[in-house]
Amino acid sequence: PIAFLAMFFSGSLLLEQIFTLDGLGLLSYQAVIQRDYPIVLGTLFIFSLMALFGQLLTDLSYVLIDKRISFDQTQG
Repeated sequence: PIAFLAMFFSGSLLLEQIFTLDGLGLLSYQAVIQRDYPIVLGTLFIFSLMALFGQLLTDLSYVLIDKRISFDQTQG
């Protein structure tokens, strides 16, 4: 999970630099540089929520796309 968050953070920071947009990536980068720990923890929390929401959407889309996949509990 830590590697995923690092990749997600670096990807968002890279996109913000390419398109000259100020966003959460730049905010969290500046907070790390300035050692503003409440901002670092807040942006880490937001990134974690976005990752969890993305995983939930992925799991739900699997069920909608492939009808053979079911999350029902089976006896076996």
